[in-house]
Amino acid sequence: MQIAFHVGAHCTDEDQLLKSLLKNPKILQDHGVAVPGPSKYRKLLTDVFAKLDGGRATEETQDVVLEAMLDGDDPDRLVLSFENFICGWRRIIEDGMLYPLAGERTKRLRDAFPDHQVEFFMAVRDPATFIPAIVAKFPEIDAEQLVSELRLEGLIWSDVIRDIREANPDCPVTVWCNEDTPLIWPEVMHDVTGIDMRIQFKGGLDILAQIMEREGVKRLRAYMAEHQPVSEIQRRRVLAAFLDKYAIDEALEEEIALPGWTEDIMARLSRSYEDDMLELGHIPGVNFITA
Repeated sequence: MQIAFHVGAHCTDEDQLLKSLLKNPKILQDHGVAVPGPSKYRKLLTDVFAKLDGGRATEETQDVVLEAMLDGDDPDRLVLSFENFICGWRRIIEDGMLYPLAGERTKRLRDAFPDHQVEFFMAVRDPATFIPAIVAKFPEIDAEQLVSELRLEGLIWSDVIRDIREANPDCPVTVWCNEDTPLIWPEVMHDVTGIDMRIQFKGGLDILAQIMEREGVKRLRAYMAEHQPVSEIQRRRVLAAFLDKYAIDEALEEEIALPGWTEDIMARLSRSYEDDMLELGHIPGVNFITA
Protein backbone atom coordinates (compact mmCIF):
# COMPACT_ATOMS: atom_id res chain seq x y z
CA MET A 1 0.00 0.00 0.00
CA GLN A 2 1.09 3.57 -0.63
CA ILE A 3 0.82 5.77 2.46
CA ALA A 4 0.91 9.57 2.08
CA PHE A 5 1.66 11.48 5.28
CA HIS A 6 0.78 15.18 5.20
CA VAL A 7 2.86 16.49 8.12
CA GLY A 8 2.13 20.23 8.28
CA ALA A 9 3.58 22.66 8.78
CA HIS A 10 1.57 24.31 11.54
CA CYS A 11 -0.41 27.40 10.49
CA THR A 12 -0.56 26.34 6.84
CA ASP A 13 -3.53 23.99 6.57
CA GLU A 14 -5.94 23.82 9.55
CA ASP A 15 -7.19 20.45 8.20
CA GLN A 16 -8.26 22.05 4.91
CA LEU A 17 -6.65 19.24 2.90
CA LEU A 18 -8.89 16.68 4.54
CA LYS A 19 -11.97 18.89 4.14
CA SER A 20 -11.30 19.42 0.43
CA LEU A 21 -10.48 15.79 -0.34
CA LEU A 22 -13.52 14.45 1.50
CA LYS A 23 -15.76 16.38 -0.90
CA ASN A 24 -14.86 13.69 -3.45
CA PRO A 25 -15.85 10.33 -1.91
CA LYS A 26 -16.75 8.61 -5.19
CA ILE A 27 -13.60 9.71 -7.02
CA LEU A 28 -11.46 8.57 -4.10
CA GLN A 29 -13.24 5.22 -3.92
CA ASP A 30 -13.07 4.66 -7.68
CA HIS A 31 -9.30 5.24 -7.61
CA GLY A 32 -8.60 3.13 -4.53
CA VAL A 33 -7.73 6.04 -2.24
CA ALA A 34 -8.74 6.09 1.42
CA VAL A 35 -8.89 9.36 3.39
CA PRO A 36 -10.09 8.38 6.88
CA GLY A 37 -11.29 10.96 9.34
CA PRO A 38 -8.80 12.21 11.96
CA SER A 39 -10.45 10.28 14.79
CA LYS A 40 -9.54 7.05 13.01
CA TYR A 41 -5.79 7.45 13.33
CA ARG A 42 -4.42 10.43 15.27
CA LYS A 43 -4.70 9.00 18.78
CA LEU A 44 -4.18 5.47 17.45
CA LEU A 45 -0.82 6.32 15.93
CA THR A 46 0.28 8.14 19.08
CA ASP A 47 -0.38 4.94 21.03
CA VAL A 48 1.45 2.88 18.38
CA PHE A 49 4.53 5.11 18.58
CA ALA A 50 4.61 4.73 22.34
CA LYS A 51 4.44 0.93 22.10
CA LEU A 52 7.08 0.72 19.37
CA ASP A 53 9.41 2.95 21.42
CA GLY A 54 11.65 3.67 18.46
CA GLY A 55 11.42 0.21 16.95
CA ARG A 56 9.89 -0.98 13.68
CA ALA A 57 6.39 -2.40 13.51
CA THR A 58 5.96 -6.07 12.77
CA GLU A 59 3.75 -7.24 9.93
CA GLU A 60 1.10 -8.21 12.46
CA THR A 61 1.16 -4.76 14.11
CA GLN A 62 0.88 -3.03 10.74
CA ASP A 63 -2.11 -5.18 9.79
CA VAL A 64 -3.87 -4.46 13.09
CA VAL A 65 -3.29 -0.69 12.77
CA LEU A 66 -4.47 -0.56 9.17
CA GLU A 67 -7.53 -2.66 9.99
CA ALA A 68 -8.46 -0.19 12.74
CA MET A 69 -8.04 2.80 10.41
CA LEU A 70 -9.77 1.33 7.37
CA ASP A 71 -12.57 -0.82 8.83
CA GLY A 72 -11.68 -3.72 6.58
CA ASP A 73 -11.18 -1.75 3.36
CA ASP A 74 -8.07 -2.50 1.30
CA PRO A 75 -7.20 0.65 -0.71
CA ASP A 76 -4.18 1.14 -2.94
CA ARG A 77 -3.33 4.43 -1.25
CA LEU A 78 -3.94 5.87 2.20
CA VAL A 79 -3.81 9.60 3.03
CA LEU A 80 -3.13 10.66 6.63
CA SER A 81 -2.89 14.30 7.67
CA PHE A 82 -1.91 15.89 11.01
CA GLU A 83 0.15 19.00 11.76
CA ASN A 84 1.41 17.36 14.97
CA PHE A 85 2.89 14.33 13.23
CA ILE A 86 6.33 15.93 13.54
CA CYS A 87 5.78 17.67 16.87
CA GLY A 88 3.38 19.66 18.99
CA TRP A 89 3.52 23.43 19.38
CA ARG A 90 6.13 23.32 22.15
CA ARG A 91 8.80 21.93 19.82
CA ILE A 92 8.14 23.76 16.56
CA ILE A 93 11.14 25.96 17.33
CA GLU A 94 14.01 24.76 19.53
CA ASP A 95 17.46 26.27 19.91
CA GLY A 96 16.31 28.94 17.47
CA MET A 97 15.69 26.41 14.70
CA LEU A 98 12.60 25.16 12.84
CA TYR A 99 11.38 21.61 13.52
CA PRO A 100 14.60 20.04 14.80
CA LEU A 101 12.70 16.76 15.32
CA ALA A 102 11.60 16.50 11.66
CA GLY A 103 13.97 13.70 10.72
CA GLU A 104 13.45 11.66 13.87
CA ARG A 105 9.66 11.96 13.89
CA THR A 106 9.14 11.23 10.19
CA LYS A 107 11.31 8.13 10.59
CA ARG A 108 8.95 7.11 13.38
CA LEU A 109 6.08 7.36 10.91
CA ARG A 110 8.02 5.40 8.33
CA ASP A 111 8.93 2.68 10.86
CA ALA A 112 5.28 2.24 11.77
CA PHE A 113 4.70 0.95 8.21
CA PRO A 114 8.02 -0.56 7.05
CA ASP A 115 6.36 -2.96 4.59
CA HIS A 116 4.57 -0.18 2.71
CA GLN A 117 5.54 2.68 0.38
CA VAL A 118 5.64 5.93 2.35
CA GLU A 119 5.67 9.52 1.05
CA PHE A 120 5.72 12.80 2.95
CA PHE A 121 3.95 16.05 2.07
CA MET A 122 4.56 19.42 3.68
CA ALA A 123 3.74 23.08 3.15
CA VAL A 124 6.28 25.69 4.24
CA ARG A 125 5.77 29.35 5.01
CA ASP A 126 7.78 32.57 5.08
CA PRO A 127 9.24 32.76 8.62
CA ALA A 128 8.43 36.48 8.65
CA THR A 129 4.74 35.57 8.97
CA PHE A 130 5.11 32.00 10.24
CA ILE A 131 6.58 32.98 13.61
CA PRO A 132 3.85 35.57 14.38
CA ALA A 133 1.19 33.08 13.26
CA ILE A 134 2.55 30.43 15.61
CA VAL A 135 2.52 32.88 18.52
CA ALA A 136 -1.03 33.98 17.67
CA LYS A 137 -2.31 30.39 17.42
CA PHE A 138 -0.66 29.13 20.58
CA PRO A 139 -1.03 31.78 23.32
CA GLU A 140 0.88 29.52 25.71
CA ILE A 141 4.08 30.57 23.91
CA ASP A 142 6.07 33.31 25.63
CA ALA A 143 6.41 35.65 22.64
CA GLU A 144 9.15 37.85 24.07
CA GLN A 145 11.26 34.88 25.09
CA LEU A 146 10.76 33.20 21.71
CA VAL A 147 11.86 36.28 19.78
CA SER A 148 14.85 36.85 22.04
CA GLU A 149 16.06 33.27 21.55
CA LEU A 150 15.53 33.07 17.79
CA ARG A 151 18.48 32.68 15.48
CA LEU A 152 17.29 34.22 12.23
CA GLU A 153 19.87 32.29 10.27
CA GLY A 154 18.44 29.07 11.72
CA LEU A 155 14.93 29.52 10.29
CA ILE A 156 15.71 27.47 7.19
CA TRP A 157 13.11 25.15 5.68
CA SER A 158 15.56 23.41 3.37
CA ASP A 159 17.34 22.10 6.48
CA VAL A 160 14.04 20.66 7.71
CA ILE A 161 13.35 18.92 4.40
CA ARG A 162 16.93 17.71 4.14
CA ASP A 163 16.62 16.16 7.61
CA ILE A 164 13.47 14.32 6.50
CA ARG A 165 15.17 13.01 3.37
CA GLU A 166 18.30 11.89 5.21
CA ALA A 167 16.27 10.06 7.84
CA ASN A 168 14.04 8.45 5.17
CA PRO A 169 16.11 8.04 1.99
CA ASP A 170 13.50 5.74 0.41
CA CYS A 171 10.62 8.21 0.93
CA PRO A 172 9.90 11.01 -1.59
CA VAL A 173 8.95 14.39 -0.14
CA THR A 174 6.58 16.85 -1.81
CA VAL A 175 6.78 20.48 -0.67
CA TRP A 176 4.94 23.69 -1.55
CA CYS A 177 4.85 27.27 -0.30
CA ASN A 178 1.80 28.22 1.72
CA GLU A 179 1.79 31.59 -0.07
CA ASP A 180 1.18 29.78 -3.39
CA THR A 181 -1.57 27.50 -2.09
CA PRO A 182 -4.57 29.40 -3.58
CA LEU A 183 -3.19 28.84 -7.10
CA ILE A 184 -1.83 25.30 -6.70
CA TRP A 185 -4.42 23.70 -4.42
CA PRO A 186 -5.81 21.31 -7.06
CA GLU A 187 -2.28 20.08 -7.84
CA VAL A 188 -1.62 19.54 -4.15
CA MET A 189 -4.84 17.51 -3.86
CA HIS A 190 -3.92 15.38 -6.86
CA ASP A 191 -0.33 14.81 -5.78
CA VAL A 192 -1.34 13.76 -2.28
CA THR A 193 -3.90 11.27 -3.60
CA GLY A 194 -1.86 10.17 -6.62
CA ILE A 195 -4.89 10.74 -8.86
CA ASP A 196 -4.34 12.05 -12.39
CA MET A 197 -4.78 15.82 -12.84
CA ARG A 198 -7.27 15.16 -15.65
CA ILE A 199 -9.76 13.96 -13.02
CA GLN A 200 -11.50 17.09 -11.73
CA PHE A 201 -11.90 17.36 -7.98
CA LYS A 202 -14.45 19.32 -6.03
CA GLY A 203 -12.76 21.63 -3.55
CA GLY A 204 -10.04 22.89 -5.86
CA LEU A 205 -11.10 26.49 -5.24
CA ASP A 206 -11.49 26.15 -1.47
CA ILE A 207 -8.37 28.15 -0.62
CA LEU A 208 -8.97 30.78 -3.27
CA ALA A 209 -12.53 31.28 -2.04
CA GLN A 210 -11.17 32.34 1.37
CA ILE A 211 -9.44 35.39 -0.09
CA MET A 212 -11.76 36.28 -2.98
CA GLU A 213 -15.08 38.13 -3.07
CA ARG A 214 -18.08 35.84 -3.37
CA GLU A 215 -19.08 37.40 -6.69
CA GLY A 216 -15.60 36.73 -8.03
CA VAL A 217 -15.75 33.07 -7.02
CA LYS A 218 -19.15 32.75 -8.67
CA ARG A 219 -17.90 34.28 -11.92
CA LEU A 220 -14.73 32.19 -11.81
CA ARG A 221 -16.73 28.98 -11.53
CA ALA A 222 -18.94 30.02 -14.44
CA TYR A 223 -15.92 30.93 -16.55
CA MET A 224 -14.13 27.66 -15.80
CA ALA A 225 -17.26 25.69 -16.68
CA GLU A 226 -17.39 27.28 -20.14
CA HIS A 227 -13.65 27.60 -20.78
CA GLN A 228 -12.00 24.52 -19.33
CA PRO A 229 -8.23 25.20 -19.17
CA VAL A 230 -6.18 22.94 -21.42
CA SER A 231 -3.15 22.93 -19.13
CA GLU A 232 -2.14 23.56 -15.52
CA ILE A 233 -0.30 26.72 -16.55
CA GLN A 234 -3.40 28.11 -18.25
CA ARG A 235 -5.55 27.23 -15.23
CA ARG A 236 -3.22 29.13 -12.91
CA ARG A 237 -3.23 32.14 -15.19
CA VAL A 238 -7.02 32.22 -15.09
CA LEU A 239 -7.03 31.94 -11.29
CA ALA A 240 -4.41 34.67 -10.97
CA ALA A 241 -6.41 37.00 -13.23
CA PHE A 242 -9.61 36.56 -11.22
CA LEU A 243 -7.71 36.88 -7.94
CA ASP A 244 -6.14 40.11 -9.12
CA LYS A 245 -9.60 41.53 -9.82
CA TYR A 246 -11.64 40.14 -6.93
CA ALA A 247 -9.18 39.64 -4.06
CA ILE A 248 -10.34 40.72 -0.60
CA ASP A 249 -7.63 43.14 0.48
CA GLU A 250 -8.14 42.47 4.19
CA ALA A 251 -7.67 38.73 3.62
CA LEU A 252 -4.34 39.29 1.89
CA GLU A 253 -2.96 41.62 4.54
CA GLU A 254 -1.62 40.12 7.75
CA GLU A 255 -1.57 42.20 10.90
CA ILE A 256 1.62 41.42 12.78
CA ALA A 257 1.60 42.07 16.53
CA LEU A 258 4.76 40.49 17.90
CA PRO A 259 7.13 42.23 20.34
CA GLY A 260 10.43 43.06 18.69
CA TRP A 261 9.27 41.87 15.27
CA THR A 262 10.50 44.80 13.20
CA GLU A 263 10.09 45.51 9.50
CA ASP A 264 13.83 44.99 9.12
CA ILE A 265 13.63 41.50 10.61
CA MET A 266 10.69 40.62 8.39
CA ALA A 267 12.46 41.89 5.27
CA ARG A 268 15.59 39.90 6.12
CA LEU A 269 13.60 36.72 6.72
CA SER A 270 11.57 37.12 3.52
CA ARG A 271 14.73 37.58 1.43
CA SER A 272 16.28 34.54 3.11
CA TYR A 273 13.08 32.57 2.47
CA GLU A 274 13.27 33.27 -1.27
CA ASP A 275 16.86 32.04 -1.38
CA ASP A 276 15.94 29.07 0.78
CA MET A 277 13.23 27.99 -1.67
CA LEU A 278 15.77 27.93 -4.49
CA GLU A 279 17.94 25.67 -2.34
CA LEU A 280 15.01 23.46 -1.36
CA GLY A 281 14.06 22.85 -4.98
CA HIS A 282 17.45 21.22 -5.63
CA ILE A 283 17.32 18.64 -2.83
CA PRO A 284 17.33 15.11 -4.36
CA GLY A 285 14.08 13.22 -3.85
CA VAL A 286 12.03 16.40 -3.37
CA ASN A 287 9.10 17.36 -5.57
CA PHE A 288 8.65 21.11 -5.18
CA ILE A 289 5.26 22.39 -6.37
CA THR A 290 5.55 26.03 -7.41
CA ALA A 291 3.13 28.56 -8.79
